[in-house]
Amino acid sequence: MSTPLFRVDDLHVQPAESDAGEILRGLDLTVNAGEVHAIMGPNGSGKSTLGSTLMGSSEYEVVSGSVHYKGDDITDWPADERAKAGMFLAFQYPQEIPGVSVIQFLRQALSARKGIDLSVLELRLATMDWMKRLGMDSSFVDRYLNEGFSGGEKKRNEFMQMAVLEPELAILDETDSGLDIDALRIVAKGIREVRADKPDMGVVLITHYQRLLDEVTPDHLHIIVDGRIVASGGMELAEQLERDGYDAFKAGAGA
Repeated sequence: MSTPLFRVDDLHVQPAESDAGEILRGLDLTVNAGEVHAIMGPNGSGKSTLGSTLMGSSEYEVVSGSVHYKGDDITDWPADERAKAGMFLAFQYPQEIPGVSVIQFLRQALSARKGIDLSVLELRLATMDWMKRLGMDSSFVDRYLNEGFSGGEKKRNEFMQMAVLEPELAILDETDSGLDIDALRIVAKGIREVRADKPDMGVVLITHYQRLLDEVTPDHLHIIVDGRIVASGGMELAEQLERDGYDAFKAGAGA
């Protein structure tokens, strides 16, 4: 059997430097190359804690369990090492960086990710096709990163980053939060466009909204309640969730 692209085993996580208790309480997840896994759950279930932990956020402490990527135990790897290795995180609220243009940021990120030191002109040429595919004006890359961007522009920018950096695993942490239907379709189009060029890329799609699943049909859907995955399946779970809500799954969370 081939090695999974990404595997989480019995993960227990709590806030760093806090005695508030565990947020993730024995979570398991396996993602193979080319698969899209959607993770849904009610507020406070641990969805965003999972996304942050998977990318090595210092805000959370792994109490026990492990995270493996391409066969390597990366449980203790810092965020920058995970990014260099080919993991990408799309944030719920991307940070504004005044004074740093999109093209400058992409150049620095590409150098860190792949050791490729393209000139601004070379990178501009390399991004032109992606800007066209994602419906972006060619002047977009000269704007300061996320400064004054609309919700849709921030999402287009994130997916252009993902396309240029060519990650092997993309973790999209509630990237659809607060978006109108047009911006939501931008997210879905971005996922489809990047996966068309990189079909082996794995995707972990953490979302609170079922409407995104209508635009991006995942291979696997997981329901997280109280820090554990309590149900896994296909789109039939989304139909059950639509019909019965999360209460139908809470009995499976245990104590």
